[in-house]
Amino acid sequence: MANSYIPLVFVILLAALIPAIFMILSNMLGTKKPSEAKFVPYESGILPSTNANQRFPVKFYLVAVLFLIFDVEAVFLFPWAVRFRELGMFGFGEMIVFLAVLVLGLVYAWRRGALKWD
Repeated sequence: MANSYIPLVFVILLAALIPAIFMILSNMLGTKKPSEAKFVPYESGILPSTNANQRFPVKFYLVAVLFLIFDVEAVFLFPWAVRFRELGMFGFGEMIVFLAVLVLGLVYAWRRGALKWD
């Protein structure tokens, strides 16, 4: 049983080791010429006109939370689809209940005006 975890441990160690090596090499070998221009935020060739620490309207956070909720819930559909035949009608019924709760949440958010962008 322990032999079956050896490839997993190897992949986890490799996934941690490679970025660590690249970060160390970049820090050791990279040129260090700090200047004022390197500390200015830059996006799309446009210099910022306002401070980056300004407040965002709540609607941005609301949309982000709704996206996360429905995106994470949609991830649960994949394992069900993979094991659809083994689960049979019980699994199908459970997924119908799950999707019904998801749709009710969407309808609730829609009726409360969470999806309106005014």
